[in-house]
Amino acid sequence: MRYIILALIATGLFLPCQAQEQRDTINAGDLFGDLTARHIGPALMSGRINDMEVHPTDSRIIYAGAAGGGLWKSNDAGTTFTPVFDKHAQSIGAVAVDPNDPDKTLYVGTGETWTRNSVTIGDGLYKSTDGGTNWKKIGFVNSERIANIIVNPENSNEIYVGVLGALWGDSEVRGVFKSTDGGESWKKILYVDPATGCADLAIDPRDPNTIYASMWEFRRTGWSFSSGGGNSALYKSTDGGANWKKIHNGFPEGDLGRLAIAVAPSKPDVLYTVIEAEKDERKGLYRSDDAGESWKQLNNDFGITVRPFYFSRIVVDPKDENVVVKAGLSGSISRDGGKTFKNLGNMHSDIHDIVFSIKDSDVMYVGTDGGVYRSWNGGTTMEIVENMPLSQFYHISVDDAKPYNVYGGLQDNGSWYGPSSSPGGVEARDWNSVGPGDGFRVLKHPTKNIIYSEMQGAENVWRYDVDRKLIKTIQPQPSEGTPKLRFNWNAPMAVSNHQPDRFYMGSQFLHKSEDMGDSWEIISPDLTTNDPSKQLQEDSGGLSMDNSGAENHTTIFTIAESPLDENVLWVGTDDGNVQVSKDGGKSWSNTVSNIPGLPANTWCYHIEASVFDKGTAYAVFDGHTMNDMKPYAYKTTDYGQSWKSIITEEVNGFVRNIQEDYENPDLLFLGTEFGLYITLDGGLSWARFTNNMPAVAVHFIDLQKTTNDLVMGTHGRGVIIIDDISPLREINKEVMEKNFHFFSTPPTVMEEENTFSGSFGTETQFVGRNSTKDAQIKYYLKKRHTFGKMGMEIQDMAGNTITELGPGKSKGINIVNWSYTRNIPKVAKGKTLSFDGFTAPRVPAGTYKAVITKGKETYEQPFELKYDEDSSLTPGEREIKNRVSMQLYDMVQELAYAVYKLETVQEKARASGNRKLGSKLQQIKETMVITTGDNYVGAAEPQLREKMTALYNKVASSYDKPTKADLENLRLITERFEKTKDDLDKLVKKSEPGELKSFEDFLETEN
Repeated sequence: MRYIILALIATGLFLPCQAQEQRDTINAGDLFGDLTARHIGPALMSGRINDMEVHPTDSRIIYAGAAGGGLWKSNDAGTTFTPVFDKHAQSIGAVAVDPNDPDKTLYVGTGETWTRNSVTIGDGLYKSTDGGTNWKKIGFVNSERIANIIVNPENSNEIYVGVLGALWGDSEVRGVFKSTDGGESWKKILYVDPATGCADLAIDPRDPNTIYASMWEFRRTGWSFSSGGGNSALYKSTDGGANWKKIHNGFPEGDLGRLAIAVAPSKPDVLYTVIEAEKDERKGLYRSDDAGESWKQLNNDFGITVRPFYFSRIVVDPKDENVVVKAGLSGSISRDGGKTFKNLGNMHSDIHDIVFSIKDSDVMYVGTDGGVYRSWNGGTTMEIVENMPLSQFYHISVDDAKPYNVYGGLQDNGSWYGPSSSPGGVEARDWNSVGPGDGFRVLKHPTKNIIYSEMQGAENVWRYDVDRKLIKTIQPQPSEGTPKLRFNWNAPMAVSNHQPDRFYMGSQFLHKSEDMGDSWEIISPDLTTNDPSKQLQEDSGGLSMDNSGAENHTTIFTIAESPLDENVLWVGTDDGNVQVSKDGGKSWSNTVSNIPGLPANTWCYHIEASVFDKGTAYAVFDGHTMNDMKPYAYKTTDYGQSWKSIITEEVNGFVRNIQEDYENPDLLFLGTEFGLYITLDGGLSWARFTNNMPAVAVHFIDLQKTTNDLVMGTHGRGVIIIDDISPLREINKEVMEKNFHFFSTPPTVMEEENTFSGSFGTETQFVGRNSTKDAQIKYYLKKRHTFGKMGMEIQDMAGNTITELGPGKSKGINIVNWSYTRNIPKVAKGKTLSFDGFTAPRVPAGTYKAVITKGKETYEQPFELKYDEDSSLTPGEREIKNRVSMQLYDMVQELAYAVYKLETVQEKARASGNRKLGSKLQQIKETMVITTGDNYVGAAEPQLREKMTALYNKVASSYDKPTKADLENLRLITERFEKTKDDLDKLVKKSEPGELKSFEDFLETEN
């Protein structure tokens, strides 16, 4: 046996000790600690809503299920919404409130049901028994998308679920299911075949045993869509789903597509359906007045029949069977039983669901591709809900501004850029439009104030001169002798790391411009498989033609230029090729055959060229359009001659993006359909990041080099940022073996901006949280500190304590903020509060140290504070400002001590009956602090405390040096204070006050 093993080693077939396998893994899952994501929106354009529900007895409670942004709940009649499902899959298909227990029992079926090309997926059915605080998965893990949930209004244990099922392939988890034990077990009660799912489900409110189910045959691929077939049908059961019959009397002949079904709550024999049929004239709205025994076509308007796979919902006014609303491009409402329709009021296009208020049918809530809208007048006028950051980014990028801007394109909501931080928080008004339509890549020119943006299929590519407010279309054009250009719906663009005016775009060819898009050259052959069977988009749609460009295939999808060598170019295609050129595009090599374990033609979603080595790159692949939900991510170090997988079993969800750290090659960030994953060991192990990070689809990741911020474009929750990921760079086995470790602390520039940032108008809006301006002390704890004392001080380098801070005690990364200020001064007591005295003075720039005591151990970390280089103050002016600020700080505390002495003597005089002394003390006190009035309408004349703290606040909080008027005011206050102290000391000496606290002991006491 020994000789066999030696022979295998010699031939390279047996390598038990490969370098990667020898490395230790680092489990990052319990190390993230205080690293927390923050959300900056935007919300002014919000995002797609899939389903809406109302509480059956409380008109203030409304639920909105977003296509990619989770479940949201309103407790104020739709004025604001709050997310209640962040830990779970964020694609929502259906929401149901148990009518028998509406305050506590809720159901959520995940997986969007409006089956466009960019839909995400779900992972089952969830139940909450505490009003949405906690959730439990109760089945249908592989359902992919759930269309309906109905709870028997007479029996909470009886639940019906309509499962639409897989979009991209066959699945047995389809049809109608029933539970009789509250979701503990399920029985399939209506099933057709693996390609036909339940698209809609309804129940007769008079008789819960009467159920209607719409079954739909459909299939999507990466290059086509087919809606309809011989198995699409509308069914009815009158025995709780035990038996079913088709109810097609009056239906069109031939194959059917998607059918909606709605029962009029006020008159359940009235049913409505919208039918997708073979013949255009037979499509449209049908009505039954006999519970489905017969049907009559009522309407064939475009607004009723358009895109049935995307607009299928029918909603009937619960109080009037003749008021019907149909989802669609604009939404249509009929008040004559479906004979005629008019559009709903002006709002974002693409309407998916509508609900009526339980109290007043004039109050309506509408779910659109742009968020939730409300109407107070029956749909005539609409207003958007302003606090739902559900924007669906396809791509984001960042610049180097201070604060940096984030750029990106949104599903059905154009292209935008906005600041990562803004005075008062990132508001809707901070975002700027840079293109309409479906927005995708938005890129800032490296050196000029110019922005590139695009809309779907490179139909338009814009170069926007921001300073001059000039727009030019620059997309590559057809030329003689060149085949028709095939651009992906999400067409790739890239700017050069080496030549600022160089700009790349991809069709089936790689296009390069050296003049910002004014002229183009093709620098590659067709880099795709050029499979003609995947280029028949004009036939896409099935029973209803649907060629929006979203199915364009055999195209380039991702472009990467090496940051180390402008001649090294990478291209990935949607049909599975990974091409590399080492000579600037003169020659190309397809490396996909070198990738182990990757199914053929799997979509190459992103290529990341390494900043450490020009032969190194990462590629991620998305197979979900071939019904393959596995994650794929690979690394090459030899220009693609060989690839190795860096995916482990911890990763859940197919992969969209990968980002390499700029300093630590083992630190990688992975964007998946169910959230963000991080590896600290080059992909040997991964951990999902969950600190304020929902399980949302992460479509793109960028890393801002100056701030070290990780910036994510999510498809459902807007832009999410993790500020300063630098501590992750330092975590290795050596650090993890320590009980305590300070992370390196870069110099902190002390913020000196002053601005006005009123919050008026944002009361009901989403406002994104800013990054902190504080100095941050970051450290690692091997274990959570639970027993014994642990304290933290900021000291100067001589060891003098400046302030005490509460230390973090969690396992992993701890972050403590310090606003580079001393404690606020102790202020004299008075009848009113002296708010100016609550100002904390800043320390001067210099080197300080954080000192942490943990049991018997002490740990120190020096760090530097710096002044803003753009400040206009000279060193001498800063010295004056700091000196005067501290002079006033000390005076404020001296005054507080003086008032303490006065009140102590005054109390003794009162006890001894010495009214004369008491009166004199009171006269002095009334000149020192306010003794009457209040802090509002009863304001009294300012006294010494108020004048002193007002000047203190003015000087200490100003960015500038004290003015001459300030210094003169200081002189007057000082003189008055000195005289007051003399007068008080004389009285104190005569009174024999007894034992008084020392000044130092007084400062230690609580206010």
